[in-house]
Amino acid sequence: MSLTPEQVKRIAHLARIEVSESEALTTQGHLNGIFELIEQMQAVDTAGVEPMAHAQDVCQRLRADAVSEADRRAAYQAVAPETEAGLYLVPKVIE
Repeated sequence: MSLTPEQVKRIAHLARIEVSESEALTTQGHLNGIFELIEQMQAVDTAGVEPMAHAQDVCQRLRADAVSEADRRAAYQAVAPETEAGLYLVPKVIE
């Protein structure tokens, strides 16, 4: 598939982009290059190839789920203006 300069101008109009004649020709070349690349990718035989989540067969190394910090909740709530039942009280902003 290749675009004509008129089609490029129509696309630019739909996108609300003002393009000059020379910009339309340059853009036509870029868009046609993209379409050629897409056609090459679609021509590749992918029968029997399973979809992959990532281009490389990698997995993440997971660390142990261990507590690394002390519980400082009481210290944080001690400096809060108002708390109740372990919750922070804030001014009402929606009536």
